[in-house]
Amino acid sequence: MLSTPQCARLTATFASAPPNVAASLAHFGLDSYYVTRLPAHSIGEAAVRALRAEGVRTDYIVRGGDRVGIYFAETGASQRASTVIYDRARSAVSEMAAGAVDWERVMAGASWFHVTGITPALSAPAAAASALAIDAARRAGARISVDLNYRRKLWTESQAQATMRPLVQDADLVIANEEDLQAVLGVQVRGVDVTSGSLDTAAYRDAAVGVARDFGVKAVAVTLRQSVSASDNGWSAVLWDAPASTFLESQRYNVRLVDRIGGGDSFAAGLIYALLAGRGAAAALAFAVAASALKQTIPGDFNRATVAEVDALAAGDSSGRVQR
Repeated sequence: MLSTPQCARLTATFASAPPNVAASLAHFGLDSYYVTRLPAHSIGEAAVRALRAEGVRTDYIVRGGDRVGIYFAETGASQRASTVIYDRARSAVSEMAAGAVDWERVMAGASWFHVTGITPALSAPAAAASALAIDAARRAGARISVDLNYRRKLWTESQAQATMRPLVQDADLVIANEEDLQAVLGVQVRGVDVTSGSLDTAAYRDAAVGVARDFGVKAVAVTLRQSVSASDNGWSAVLWDAPASTFLESQRYNVRLVDRIGGGDSFAAGLIYALLAGRGAAAALAFAVAASALKQTIPGDFNRATVAEVDALAAGDSSGRVQR
């Protein structure tokens, strides 16, 4: 839900980090499911319809509870930062019993399971459900990715570390930024100042190698956002491929932001899609960064870019010329 104190208008949309990823993957042509708990009333039903409109499968959504969680976002511009206020107490998913979902049934035949750090932050039951889901995915042979997605307005660093450190153990892919690494895993990225306009990628290499080593993670992706202002960002990423002992750096985009919310989710979706499609690590990283750069030029949380559009940008077509 979007709001701003600078005007009296309030615009409501349906979105959150996990469904953002699911929607991107559906637009990339994958069979994408979103699992959550939503109320059976008309607002919950509207949320389900919004997911289906993006091509997301909703077969395993549990119905119950009274509230759909809300967040209020004010979009910044120039030197005025964007801000978010959460109103997620007593949301349906936060009160979902850990065993409410038949995770064995959900994961049967699944090739990938993705979870973000926002869900466990909502409540102890949501954290327990996340752990059960990861265990079921591992038994089913699905690859597992965890986007750390630290939100300091939802929980403290000590709470995040106690919950998330076990969840990332032996994951196939961990996605983070520098704040996530420090707050959620206690891993320091030395000498980094994202506001200075330059980033020392060697520091990210050391941090990513440490995460892979200490948690048994196969790949660690770190998004790099250089905040020139609330309107203009530099955007790139790095990837540590532990089995190949290879550190990869992506192309960098100068993005004039339309809506940065969902940028990290579209990066996660791009990486998942490309890896499932059998693209090599370098090509997958390039695809993910291009996908997320495109998303940040699209209003709303969902990335509706196609594979062809992402591939065109990744190949170097960044002119922005009208396509006729």
